[in-house]
Amino acid sequence: MSERVKQLRAPDLKEMKRRGEKIAMLTAYDASMAHLLDRAGIDVLLVGDSLGMVLLGYETTLPVTLDDVVYHTRAVVRGASRALVVADMPFLTYRIDASEALRNAGRLLQQGGAHAVKIEGGRPVVETARRLVEAGIPVMGHLGLIPQSVHQLGGFRPQARLEGDARQLIEDARALEEAGVFALVLESIPADLAGEVSGQVAVPTIGIGAGPHCDGQVLVSYDALGLTSGPIPPFVKQYAHLGDAMVEAARTYAQDVREGRFPAEKGK
Repeated sequence: MSERVKQLRAPDLKEMKRRGEKIAMLTAYDASMAHLLDRAGIDVLLVGDSLGMVLLGYETTLPVTLDDVVYHTRAVVRGASRALVVADMPFLTYRIDASEALRNAGRLLQQGGAHAVKIEGGRPVVETARRLVEAGIPVMGHLGLIPQSVHQLGGFRPQARLEGDARQLIEDARALEEAGVFALVLESIPADLAGEVSGQVAVPTIGIGAGPHCDGQVLVSYDALGLTSGPIPPFVKQYAHLGDAMVEAARTYAQDVREGRFPAEKGK
């Protein structure tokens, strides 16, 4: 009999940090992709509201609804057996008040099957994070470039470049840790600042465009695998060019159909 795969849980990530093991995280939006990434040994699958830009063609993450994330989370959970599945809480689903945030996070766990949720921001969401954790919902924080505030930030720009902003980010990280988050995503901040945060909090940090000193890294899977059309962020490393391969395969199929090579007659 094959040995059962151990399901990773939120506390396992803190233990990985303690042992000095780096955490690999990618986005996933459907069962097929989740199954493949899970087979590859990815530790955390993020059902990001990035699905709005990657799958649905929006220019930002703001139009993504809670129903969208519940739907895609349910699919990802069906495809994964080892990875921790974290679901993004979409724009305004956790900032109006803590009670509504609790109801919405509960839907992601009860209906979507998520193992944890992710929320963006520092001071304004600390008490909400605390309320969710007290209710038994694992929470991942997100600091630096927070895409749901893209209009307020003036675009998808690097953050915390000034000393005062860097100090505030460190304070926010400490406050979120004290509120009970089990991990922090640090996006588009200076590498030395990310390293400083990683050294000052006991929970693991997951970097994206934040240099090599975090406890783990996350990328949008479509960017990393070469499935994104158009420009990709400068910090992304593309590990494959699957989009080009798919176009070529589809072109060959179309030619075979048009020229009568597919389907072939039996015996030929």
